Amino acid sequence: SSGINAEYGEHTDENANIFVYGCDFSSTAIDIVKSSELYDEEKCHAFVCDISQESLQLPIPEESLDLITMIFVLSALNPDDMAHCIANLSKFLKPGGHFLFRDYGRYDLAQLRFKNGRCLSDNFYARGDGTKVYFFTQCEMDKLFTDAGLVKVQNTVDRRLQVNRARKLKMYRVWIQCKYVKPIAC
Repeated sequence: SSGINAEYGEHTDENANIFVYGCDFSSTAIDIVKSSELYDEEKCHAFVCDISQESLQLPIPEESLDLITMIFVLSALNPDDMAHCIANLSKFLKPGGHFLFRDYGRYDLAQLRFKNGRCLSDNFYARGDGTKVYFFTQCEMDKLFTDAGLVKVQNTVDRRLQVNRARKLKMYRVWIQCKYVKPIAC
């Protein structure tokens, strides 16, 4: 799992026979996970990793994972690094293993709010804090996953209207949600 904080505790508590690998670019995020009273090295290995590297080295055996989750992670990478990132991570999936993805979709409120001068390239922006964000289409995601040898199970756009009643704001959110599987060889 990339972006481990939100997922670690809820999965290891209820499943005695599960082992979770979790990585994040931020050593602070990993320190927070490791300082949790729920963190158990018998059930989890959290580590710092830059998944955008072309030759990715992980402390995980290839073809050993049943599931990879990537929740609001890929959008933070440079678009030039996305294809090899998905291809590299896919090597760690077992045949029949699933890759779950959720991230920003094209024309999400966050994209529409960017001011002039923040666009780095098509649909790729710099935030005020220096981090970057990309806004995806279904077709882009399908190409990234299928080029990595994965097969589509689901690729949907999740459009939601969120209303902040106190501030009387309507927020139109757009996310891409995907599920791809590594084929089982015959």
